[in-house]
Amino acid sequence: MGALAISAAGVVLLISLLHVEGIKETVVGCDYFQGSWVYDDSGDDPFYQSSNCPFIEQQFDCQKNGRPDTDYLKYRWKPTRCDLPRFNGRDFLSKLTGKSIMFVGDSLSLNQWQSLTCMLHTSVPEANYTSVRTGGLSTFTFPSYNVKVMFSRNAFLVDIVDTSRGPVLKLDSIESGRLWKGIDVLVFNSWHWWLHTGRKQPWKFIEEGNKTYVDMDRLVAYEKAMNTWARWVDTTDNPSWTRVFYQGISPDHANGADWGESSAKNCEGQTKPVEGAKYPAGPHPAELVVERVLGGMSKPVYLLNVTTLSQLRKDAHPSIYGYGGRRGNDCSHWCLAGVPDTWNQLLYAALSKNTA
Repeated sequence: MGALAISAAGVVLLISLLHVEGIKETVVGCDYFQGSWVYDDSGDDPFYQSSNCPFIEQQFDCQKNGRPDTDYLKYRWKPTRCDLPRFNGRDFLSKLTGKSIMFVGDSLSLNQWQSLTCMLHTSVPEANYTSVRTGGLSTFTFPSYNVKVMFSRNAFLVDIVDTSRGPVLKLDSIESGRLWKGIDVLVFNSWHWWLHTGRKQPWKFIEEGNKTYVDMDRLVAYEKAMNTWARWVDTTDNPSWTRVFYQGISPDHANGADWGESSAKNCEGQTKPVEGAKYPAGPHPAELVVERVLGGMSKPVYLLNVTTLSQLRKDAHPSIYGYGGRRGNDCSHWCLAGVPDTWNQLLYAALSKNTA
């Protein structure tokens, strides 16, 4: 695929996309998503302190919930052949003046949205803000910049419809896409809820066309839904300036054998990342689906390929400090400050680079 030219407030952003066993972001031979975590005890603070972010969700505030260690806050992502640009919240808001950015997905999208609002609030502490939640839509607004940072909770992207037989997951229906039209920057995510069974499963049947199933292989169902989403992106007449991102699969760390530590049942007690640039368990199966689907699309979608760098961070989950130990062991979400800040640093780099 070639370069994508997009107008935003008179600025043309050129985002290069390269198909190499999926989609990877390259800058003069540098892949932002390949590298390792480097311990940085130089005194540089994280992008923000959770204590300075008054609207942070309790489940992500590991320090407030009693986590005793802080080294997980001192690791920085270092691409192998270049440096990742430092996040500049004031510049981020200036680039999006008069625009809107929406994260669409499950609670991992909430994790990233919360991270970005904290990063921006800390960058421009003097700027007033409003935060409103209506149903599944949360809108964080900086009036002085006329910027909206939004989160739409939508775990499957495709529709779940209530019927007389019970809720049906419709793999080929995406009516919820009406909410996404006209948004300037869209960041999609879906995966974790596809694995839920029993009481946590929000549907009773799966439907595709005129066929109904009690269940099917979840990875197969996920790919069918992803192809429905891809058709929506390819065929929807959004404004020419709309940019579409897909957040790569955010991994959990529920099995220590995945990172070569069979004695570890899960992420509890982990205080250091996996060393090096490769994750012992290899690529995430759902990430391979994402790369395959994006590789077949006619419209360019930028993959925030955060899977590997996140796989390496077995130390950065809330674990028993998600709700102060009152809700089990969370090895899926991420502490804030933490790993989602790096995701947003990569998002900022994608929006900023090759500015003409």
